[in-house]
Amino acid sequence: MRIEQVTVGLLEENCWVVADPAAGRCVLVDPGDDPERIVAAVKASGCIPEAIWLTHAHFDHVGGIVGVLRAWPLPIFLHPADATLYGVAAKSAQRWGIDIEQPPAWDRDLAEGDVLRVGSATFSVIHVPGHAPGHVAFVGAGVVFGGDCLFAGSIGRTDLPFSSGPQLMQSLERFAALPGETVVHPGHGPSTTIARELATNPFLTGLARPLSA
Repeated sequence: MRIEQVTVGLLEENCWVVADPAAGRCVLVDPGDDPERIVAAVKASGCIPEAIWLTHAHFDHVGGIVGVLRAWPLPIFLHPADATLYGVAAKSAQRWGIDIEQPPAWDRDLAEGDVLRVGSATFSVIHVPGHAPGHVAFVGAGVVFGGDCLFAGSIGRTDLPFSSGPQLMQSLERFAALPGETVVHPGHGPSTTIARELATNPFLTGLARPLSA
């Protein structure tokens, strides 16, 4: 696997280009803004994009979808519990003074236990609500694309509409159960490992608790 991080937008969201160079195929995880940069990264990879996988539907994770679709007619994968957030993405962005194009309807529902493929690599879908009701993570090939659940040294916000601190704590237990060497590629900030977060993240060591909306 080859994984490229493209940090985009005013909120510095991480879009991930996940590629199997041998197969010449890739997917995009959370194209949140700056679609021209994302398209350029895909073209530079030499791989053909096959899909857009969304960890959740907050505007900073979906704002680049329309621009990407102008380059390729890709199917969009989303958990249906995030339908409300997805439907108001452009309006939500405006509250932050950010303009995005409202993405079109998604094409495939994601669900717990789904298996997705990129070339020869497989990823399992786990439903990890808390930051958003339809939040999922993609686990496989020694990594997890965790969206805004677990960050290096922190966790996703739970003081937003439709978020839940208790749910996120339950979801973090699922992250904590992954092998320690698993690399976490988050929605914001640097990558980390499960072992590092278990040892140092105050939300996993029991020193801190998330806020509630």
